[in-house]
Amino acid sequence: MSYDILLFLHVIGATLLLGTGAGIAFFMVLSHQSRDPALVAHVAGIVVVADTVFTATAALAQPITGLLLARTAGWSLFEPWVLLSLGLYVFVGMFWLPVVWMQIRMRDLARAADQAGQPLPETYHRLFRWWFGFGFPAFAAVLAIFWLMLTKPTFGG
Repeated sequence: MSYDILLFLHVIGATLLLGTGAGIAFFMVLSHQSRDPALVAHVAGIVVVADTVFTATAALAQPITGLLLARTAGWSLFEPWVLLSLGLYVFVGMFWLPVVWMQIRMRDLARAADQAGQPLPETYHRLFRWWFGFGFPAFAAVLAIFWLMLTKPTFGG
């Protein structure tokens, strides 16, 4: 596969990760602010599907396209910017995997509250706070990966 095609696929995957993550966060926060269990359940349901279809697919494809891109371009996987990118990618995954579980649980709690005609329970609100907090380091790490990929910095020399 040519460098240009691999680069295109890698950039599309990165864009999906960043864009879907930002979109999910935006819509989850807005629905949460409504405190309407029906709206939260609906939006969280869409978020779970979007995370499965877009984020998970791109997250699986990124290391593959990245490895092929590095081989095609002749980059060593031991170059500092590549190693740091990979480390940050693992770091993001350590935040994203629990977030997926939190989103599913928040969706289920909101559905149950809606069906019972009750407000969102404290468990939902606690999960939302954790979910929100997990977003900041993960999003910052994704931005750092973008910077590393675009600038390919040399460290110390």
